[in-house]
Amino acid sequence: MTKIALIGYGEVGRILAEDLRAQGHVVAAYDLKLRGELGETLRQHGLEFGVTLAASHAQAVAGAEIVVSAVTAPQAVPVAQACAPGLVEGTFFLDFNSASPGAKIHAAEIVDAAGGRYVEGAVMTSVPPYRIAVPLLLGGPHAKALEPRLAALGFKPRVADERLGVASATKMCRSVMIKGLEAMVIESFTTARHYGVEDQVIASLKETFPGIDWEKQAAYFFQRVIEHGRRRSEEVREVAQTVREAGLEPFSAAGTAERQAWVADLAEAGLFGARGEPGFARSPDWRTEADRLLASLNRNKD
Repeated sequence: MTKIALIGYGEVGRILAEDLRAQGHVVAAYDLKLRGELGETLRQHGLEFGVTLAASHAQAVAGAEIVVSAVTAPQAVPVAQACAPGLVEGTFFLDFNSASPGAKIHAAEIVDAAGGRYVEGAVMTSVPPYRIAVPLLLGGPHAKALEPRLAALGFKPRVADERLGVASATKMCRSVMIKGLEAMVIESFTTARHYGVEDQVIASLKETFPGIDWEKQAAYFFQRVIEHGRRRSEEVREVAQTVREAGLEPFSAAGTAERQAWVADLAEAGLFGARGEPGFARSPDWRTEADRLLASLNRNKD
């Protein structure tokens, strides 16, 4: 039985909590949203699965053998700072966050200075289908020591490199493509819908990329961005920073972040219905969501 602290009790944190508790491990968690509108929902989940919800970062990590930080990208370094005073000597600090290599290196300096053992983690695909067994790249000098412990917990880890930043760079470069493809599909398909040429566009794409079911893929992309666009936009801003750290101007990544944030703004304004209600971001036909986007643009013109 291992004591694990989860910093961040969002979608990823709750999935990990459920799978770890199912194995009988002791799980504590902290999330800033415990003080907000979602607090009651999080408390109900914690009660259902036997997760101790702490009142602070330091309280959550006290006595933990492994800390998993799974927050939004801009919070990666602040969370390391907030957890550092509560870390026990030798505690593993697994940073799940989609942050740039520079941010990961900064977070590692904070954790290691407090006596913890920082390990960067790069989640290489969407968590929900895989749950705790999602493919995970590890990086840093403590990665090899943590790998077998994570495997025993049900994770699917693989050490990418003993140098910090390599695992994160791998994920960030992948995200230039994956998150960019989401934004491009939303932009392309919504525009095609406006002009009434979506069937022709999809037929052309099928001819060029016959291995992709564009109808199904588009529905998935629209759903994920509507539901998680805010988090995705923040991640892609870290992707853009990764590109800058390489000396390039992130033209594509910066545009992707803006498109994701634009959809997130509309979702938060209620364009796609209220979160938690049946049907929110769940249309099997992307055209339904594209029509909502177009209707919103027309209302703004009026």
